[in-house]
Amino acid sequence: MRKVLTIAGSDCSGGAGIQADLKTMCVHGVYGMSVITALTAQNTTGVADVLEASPEFVAKQIDCVFNDIRPDAVKIGMVSNSEIIKVIAEKLREYKAEHIVVDPVMVATSGSRLMQDSASISLVSELFPIAEVITPNLSETSALCGFDVDTETDMVKAAEIISGKTNGAVLVKGGHLSDSANDLLYMDKTEKWFRSERVDNPNNHGSGCTLSSAIACNLALGKSVAESVENAKKYITLCMKAGLDLGHGSGPLKHNFNIEEGGGMI
Repeated sequence: MRKVLTIAGSDCSGGAGIQADLKTMCVHGVYGMSVITALTAQNTTGVADVLEASPEFVAKQIDCVFNDIRPDAVKIGMVSNSEIIKVIAEKLREYKAEHIVVDPVMVATSGSRLMQDSASISLVSELFPIAEVITPNLSETSALCGFDVDTETDMVKAAEIISGKTNGAVLVKGGHLSDSANDLLYMDKTEKWFRSERVDNPNNHGSGCTLSSAIACNLALGKSVAESVENAKKYITLCMKAGLDLGHGSGPLKHNFNIEEGGGMI
């Protein structure tokens, strides 16, 4: 069985973070493990509070995972301060971790900021160089490249800039484009577009977490970067099309859309 580790924050409402990652891994048939960087008190309407783990405790969690059940891929999500980021990078280099997917979680879907300003610098300097894929949305892309990204032309220009900060591929997610949900994979100075319809569903809490986890699962299963992105995009589209409607804000996805309520596969 392939194994995937998520290093991220916990979402007590179950729609994003560690919880979304593990649900995604389960559906993809891989064994999911988690290193928790922070506890968040949040729901579909917003983030009420954040309690960070210490860098030392994050390091111990990583040690416990790699010294027993070595992951075939690693997804990194919410990392709120530079000290935790440095520890994660140090440990992943120490263990020569493979297939690292970095989702630069700066702001929650609800609009709540999840990363300290100083952490964004460490994110780029410490984690981007070891990533096989990074997956910023449009607002994160804007923050990383220094200008507003609103169109596909902007996405290409931004990807070219951000690619200089990483040795891997850049997936600029276009889910917030006004007229489509097209994503751009920029790799080896080459553009590859993944075009899809915009799903009429405002419930997209945890969509970024879910997509990056699905990419990591596919990489662990031996797929190429392009294949992993394509499969992950199809998966998240179907999760949204399932039309789950929970909570009073931006609700979660239906990660197990292909499993009947009684437990059988559809």
